[in-house]
Amino acid sequence: MTSILDIQNLTRSFRQGHKTLEILRGIDLEVQPGELVGLVGASGSGKSTLLQIVGLLDRPTEGQLVIDGVETSSMPDDGRTAIRREKLGFIYQFHHLLPDFNALENVALACRIIGASANDAELQAEDLLTYLGLAERLEHVPAKLSGGEQQRVAIARALAASPQLVLADEPTGNLDEATAARVFDMFVDAVKHHEVAAVIATHDRALAAKMDRQFVLKDGVLTAI
Repeated sequence: MTSILDIQNLTRSFRQGHKTLEILRGIDLEVQPGELVGLVGASGSGKSTLLQIVGLLDRPTEGQLVIDGVETSSMPDDGRTAIRREKLGFIYQFHHLLPDFNALENVALACRIIGASANDAELQAEDLLTYLGLAERLEHVPAKLSGGEQQRVAIARALAASPQLVLADEPTGNLDEATAARVFDMFVDAVKHHEVAAVIATHDRALAAKMDRQFVLKDGVLTAI
């Protein structure tokens, strides 16, 4: 079976004046199709940097980053954009929903971007939102939704284009503890239901423990828990 994600000896450093800041040091990580991987680390540990590189929004300083069998580190920008659009989904701590679009439209737009017809996009969006318990909220704009509901719309949007890998950066970090646990469970259930792999960054080890595997990122080094 081909890994959906294969990272080998990945580093990321930045120049700051006369100094070099090493953010990531020799990261190795392999994720199989359908596997959920938890990434734990304190604020500033490099979790977001690693997810940005995996999401092809930044490039590593050294090392290999292979997504679905394709080495992406030296790939031109248009090729990286195509992989990001066709194979990756993203969920952030803040939902970043379009404020003037209702829940259905926010999710359907993700389907339209990859070429789905308006009708097919709406059907896919409705199915996902219904699965996430939002059947009665399809026509509500974000301002009319609770924080937990908004994040569930963001989860549906990430899954709408049928990605092979979802990257989530503190996906429940702005929710209260009870809502975060409930939304996180829905997220895990939805990802498993759609047979999507996921790498999920969180500071909460209890949430990470719900994943198939967990890693801790400290001082730029990734270690299995």
